[in-house]
Amino acid sequence: MPDYQLGSSYTPPAGVTIVERDSTAHPAEDKYSICYVNGFQTQPEDAGLWKSKYPAAILRDSTGNPVSDPGWPDEMLLDTTTAAKRATITKVLTKSIARCADRGFDAVEFDNLDSWTRSHRALTRSGNLALAKSLVRIAHRDGLAAGQKNTPQLGASGRKSTGFDFVVAEECVKYQECDAYTKAYGKHVIDIEYSDNIGRRWSSVCALKSRPAMTILRDRNLVPPTKKAYVFDHC
Repeated sequence: MPDYQLGSSYTPPAGVTIVERDSTAHPAEDKYSICYVNGFQTQPEDAGLWKSKYPAAILRDSTGNPVSDPGWPDEMLLDTTTAAKRATITKVLTKSIARCADRGFDAVEFDNLDSWTRSHRALTRSGNLALAKSLVRIAHRDGLAAGQKNTPQLGASGRKSTGFDFVVAEECVKYQECDAYTKAYGKHVIDIEYSDNIGRRWSSVCALKSRPAMTILRDRNLVPPTKKAYVFDHC
């Protein structure tokens, strides 16, 4: 059973065997640990670094301004359109991947693989997958399994062509996308549903034959158990 702890690290609930945390955190003790790396957009706290040292790696609009994710406006999209820009991004993220390995994580997942769908056609699927292939190669070199994040439209190509080992999906039950992942990855699918958007009783989610075996319910902001908004449940 997994837990998704990107908002804050805390002692996992009883029965949890897989824990995902941010690359700036440390892995949970005695658990299979997945390291979160924002592979295709900038983390808010790193915006200054990208702007000052790697400005050409940021996707920009026709006026030269950075293009942000409409859902997360404090995250800028990275520019995957050329081999040179992808090489720069890979160079920067290699440090994050190495940190994951050095701290003892078992795997890494690269978020926002589907950024091309939010780029107003400035980015392409092929450019993003080329970057993904480079990041997966680095992860495997460092002894880490590599996880695909969302992007059901890849089907089996994420595993066969890009080299991903597993999937971390968000709300595949809500959006009826789970089959796309389970057909490609079998039991190696983690699904996180969010309590503010589930739209049905949790027991009915767990009763679905189409859901991944590892399906959990979390609060949207992934707060720790000490906060009133904390939600965690599992099937």
